[in-house]
Amino acid sequence: MRRKDREVTDFKTITDIIDECNIIRIGIADGDFPYIVPLNFAYTVEDTEICFYIHGAMAGKKYEMLTKNPYCSFEMDIPLEMDCIYEMKDVTMRYKSVMGKCDVEFLEGEEKQFAIDNIIMARYEETKNFDYNRDTVKRTAVAKLTVKEISAKVNPIRGGADI
Repeated sequence: MRRKDREVTDFKTITDIIDECNIIRIGIADGDFPYIVPLNFAYTVEDTEICFYIHGAMAGKKYEMLTKNPYCSFEMDIPLEMDCIYEMKDVTMRYKSVMGKCDVEFLEGEEKQFAIDNIIMARYEETKNFDYNRDTVKRTAVAKLTVKEISAKVNPIRGGADI
């Protein structure tokens, strides 16, 4: 990482940033060009292992690519503000970000149902007790993305808390 002064290494701080994010972008290998998909997500933390959970149709480019190549990169961020630093005649974006690499595993059966009910639906207050159509589960792919590498950066608001 070039800007070591912005690097975040504290695991709790990294998971706090993840918790603030609503969207994860995954990058999947697609020949000469990466294929990037923004998704909503849920996640678990056990000791120092982070697993993201995503869902979607059991068809389409994302699903086909991940079944052929069970690895992806990810990125998530929180833009804070654009900062014009007049005394230095400089401009910078204030942000928090996390990125890394994951192994991808599609869940089946009870494991898939558990992930939907107890991880994905449980992430948001609006969906915790929502009585969704259980018939859609058989047509829904649920992928568990186990983080293998992770890094985080923060460019905090001047005069504000570091993170």
